[in-house]
Amino acid sequence: MFTSEGSVKMNSGFSHVTSRRLVCPESGFDAPGTITISEGRIKDLEEHAIPDRSSFGSDLVLPGLIDIHCHLGAAHSVFGVDPSGLLRSGTTFAGSQGDAGAGNIDRYVEEVVRPARLKVKLAINLSMVGESTEAGCFSDPTWVNIDACVDAVDRNRDYIWAIAINASHHACPAFNPHALLNAGLKVADETGLPILYGLRRPEDWGLGDQLSLLRQGDVVTYCFRKSPHCIVYNNQVLDCVIDARKRGVLFDVGHGCGSFDFDVAETAVRCGFLPDTISTDLQARHVTQGMRHDLPLVMSKLRAVGMQETEIFKAVTSTPAKLVGAIDRGKLTVGSRGDLTRLIESDRKCKLVDTSDKERYGKVWSAAEVFVRGEVVKK
Repeated sequence: MFTSEGSVKMNSGFSHVTSRRLVCPESGFDAPGTITISEGRIKDLEEHAIPDRSSFGSDLVLPGLIDIHCHLGAAHSVFGVDPSGLLRSGTTFAGSQGDAGAGNIDRYVEEVVRPARLKVKLAINLSMVGESTEAGCFSDPTWVNIDACVDAVDRNRDYIWAIAINASHHACPAFNPHALLNAGLKVADETGLPILYGLRRPEDWGLGDQLSLLRQGDVVTYCFRKSPHCIVYNNQVLDCVIDARKRGVLFDVGHGCGSFDFDVAETAVRCGFLPDTISTDLQARHVTQGMRHDLPLVMSKLRAVGMQETEIFKAVTSTPAKLVGAIDRGKLTVGSRGDLTRLIESDRKCKLVDTSDKERYGKVWSAAEVFVRGEVVKK
């Protein structure tokens, strides 16, 4: 079903990665050629014709994919998975969404973040316990401690990119969501970090009121969810959502097990409202139920609803790289880190399913090869 004949050659400490299509979303480079990597960094990007381009099938090479919203570390988070699975599926940089809080982040960094072959940074949970309990992470109000969260960020700043606040009814059954967001804003202000925010259902707290409190650079995840909150109504994107984007609030997919609806995504894309970042919200349930759930698959679903490839590629490389402060990733430029993902495409359209069991059809990307610092970790 899938075919790829991309070329990788090693000599004298150099890796040479050739493809019929090298794509750097940040610079706009999109051409056949070869990337040369040495000592973990890109040394050269050469555009050149490839004889018999059809022999390279449908492959393309991107900067290593970045998934800012997933769950890692099964021993630490009830949602956590083995990070190596993400690496095999093309993700070379993963954002752990709220899996650890101030009470367990030091152990999490030692046992999950540092040993991982892919790069991991956290959106630290405002809850002291992170996602270590089956109960909602804010089910006990005493688990919210502003000073402890600030101290934890100061101790682990190299491993943290944001403050995670999930104000959903499940995560926050016993805490006033307005007070919760205000507490998170205090931490964000003191640490200079953005918030990664999961919305409260509108019957508890109006969507516009929630969005009005978010600041430039803050991120709303689950943006294409249909219920209990939804960014579209009557075939249009809500004004409060458009206003939030104008103020610099960012929107992330966070597909997960219940947060991606084809109808919502199609309406938003048709209205020109594209996600800033595409993420999986990969969690243990996907693994235990044997589902294929990875970033190339979610990218394929966005293409099926009309999002253009150039915008999809930005949303998994250059845009999230800037968001998480990974200045040497997400691009194919000399000096950048030699993390690459080679994607191949199905030779026919496949059935794609959203979290409401709606179906669409489209060609599907899959990771054929993954490189970390120029070394092949999947082939």
